[in-house]
Amino acid sequence: MKKIFFTSAVLLSAMASYAQFTYNYLKAADQYYSKADYNSAATYYEKYLGSRNKTVKPDTYKPYAAVSVTKNKTVKVSSEQQAVYKLAESYRNLHNYGKAAPHYESVMELDKTSFPLAAYYYAVSLRALAKYEEAAQAFRNFLNSYGANDKFAESAKRELQNLEFITAQLNKKDLSEYKVTKAPASLNTTGASYAPLWSNGSNLIFTSTRPDSSFQKNHTYINRLYTADYEAGQVSNIRLLRLDQPEGLHQGAACLSPDGQMLFLTRWHIDHGRKISSIYLSRKNGDHWNDPVPMDAMVNTAGNNTQQPYLLGDGKTLLYASDRADGYGGFDLWYAILDESGKPLQTANLGAVINTAGNEQAPFYHAATGTLIFSADNRIGMGGYDFFSSKGNIGSWKAPVNMGYPVNSVKDDIYFTSRSNNKNLLDEVLLGTDRAAECCLELFFVHKNRPLKQLSGTVVSCDNQTPLAGVAVNIVDTVSNKVVFTQQTGTDGSYAFTIPDFLPLKAVANADGYTTNSLQIPLPANDDTTAMTVPILCLVKLTTPEAPVVLENVYYDFSKATLQEASYASLDKLVDLLNAHPDMHIELSAHTDSKGSAALNQRLSEARAKSCVDYLVSKGIDRNRLTYIGYGATQPIAPNTLEDGSDNPEGRQKNRRTAFTIIKK
Repeated sequence: MKKIFFTSAVLLSAMASYAQFTYNYLKAADQYYSKADYNSAATYYEKYLGSRNKTVKPDTYKPYAAVSVTKNKTVKVSSEQQAVYKLAESYRNLHNYGKAAPHYESVMELDKTSFPLAAYYYAVSLRALAKYEEAAQAFRNFLNSYGANDKFAESAKRELQNLEFITAQLNKKDLSEYKVTKAPASLNTTGASYAPLWSNGSNLIFTSTRPDSSFQKNHTYINRLYTADYEAGQVSNIRLLRLDQPEGLHQGAACLSPDGQMLFLTRWHIDHGRKISSIYLSRKNGDHWNDPVPMDAMVNTAGNNTQQPYLLGDGKTLLYASDRADGYGGFDLWYAILDESGKPLQTANLGAVINTAGNEQAPFYHAATGTLIFSADNRIGMGGYDFFSSKGNIGSWKAPVNMGYPVNSVKDDIYFTSRSNNKNLLDEVLLGTDRAAECCLELFFVHKNRPLKQLSGTVVSCDNQTPLAGVAVNIVDTVSNKVVFTQQTGTDGSYAFTIPDFLPLKAVANADGYTTNSLQIPLPANDDTTAMTVPILCLVKLTTPEAPVVLENVYYDFSKATLQEASYASLDKLVDLLNAHPDMHIELSAHTDSKGSAALNQRLSEARAKSCVDYLVSKGIDRNRLTYIGYGATQPIAPNTLEDGSDNPEGRQKNRRTAFTIIKK
């Protein structure tokens, strides 16, 4: 009997010990969950649930030092079903939908009534895992069984619309124009990497939770600011930003002033499971940054989160995200006007066009296209956070447009920056996304080939609108006054050309027997326009056509349009002729020989003809009586080379001429 009693006592003791460390797992998990430390919570919920299904040796339990167990004191912990649900929630908050989905499914099988949102988050997880048909059915099942008419029901209906949007986006015809590549492994190492910021064009600043031996403790999941060298898509020399980054305090999205002397950054900590964030300002001190100081209460309102600063190019308008109570709900985008020292003078919400009852975060402004880009989770899109764009400026924004796939994914896409200083917003983009990760945000490069802009037009006779063939049409950039395209009209009077971007242009047309005419080509109202028809250009037929008169002894500096003093006598005679006939209108034309490129000769001849017009105007001739045109080498009057292929200097000299034609008497 003693032997049996001893064996039973040992068994009871082992069972008590087993129950104790199983309880300890669950207690640790609940404590971490309450503090929003979801990675640690998931670890210990897994330990707890594993211990329920198999024998675990007590010495394998090694809870963190912060979690202590007091003997003979029992703290109320979650039930097994609650543990499964919280495990699913932990993985979802870590964006690990692959591990979250089966636990939500398990909860639904065990007790759907006690956990009504398990069905909703299960559907969300399926959508994030690109199981679109299953996700749609799961959302429908949730709506059929969920009795409340609240934000979750509204969100489920919107998610069904999202799934339709996703299908359309995945079947777009222009997907081949995009190039999406994951940033090098040196950037996307263990942990998260996000919130990229370009500094001086060749330096990258970003936030990361990577392990770092620079700290006394290896706080793997502490967010810190790093910088790296960048050139032609290659990243090197990744190091901590030279800024005091205390252990236990997270550093987030940052931005720089245009002169690079002020750094605005997000800092936050977790207080009883709640994130508390504010925007700080640090000033450059040699190659270091001074200790950051929180911005005042106008921006960092008490009791609210303020984060993700972005400074516009004027250096005085700061965009930021805040969940302050006087917004539209969740995080809104706001702006503050700063003085030269970075102190806010006033602040205001960006308005109902931009903000919704959901979350709008991480603003970025592309100055070249006048476009605000931000992330939002309460609009129709790919799901989760998507990038949206809105044209305009402070006080005047157009309705935001989803930037579509593959800029957006079915997971969270947040933090966007572009190095582009041209009209192609997606020329060189770096963004944060968890599209290819089990959990954390990573950095991806995005580029889109922008299609050429196509313009076409027609030249006709003004008297009967008959199309004119063989008309020389020059397209001139009116800002630089350079010819960007030259073509002769076809038999139907048409011409067409392509350019990388729409610019302020004019079309200049001339033909024998007709007056020269030009027109301004209007800019399209929408930057997304790819094809445009130029208004019809008509030429007046000359009733008494005159032959061009060559001006003798008109000289220019070599390969330039500068008139030499020896030219003045010949041009002064033309001044006398025009003064003698005040109703006479003339066209000045300049020609080159065939040396040099056609484009160069065209620009040079037009510039030389303009120099002659400018001289005549300086002598008192009304500019309205004068037009000018450059023909380059297109109208030679002598061979530039001899029949045997050798050079013909005399012929070239004759071709290098300036002439005038009387177009009105």
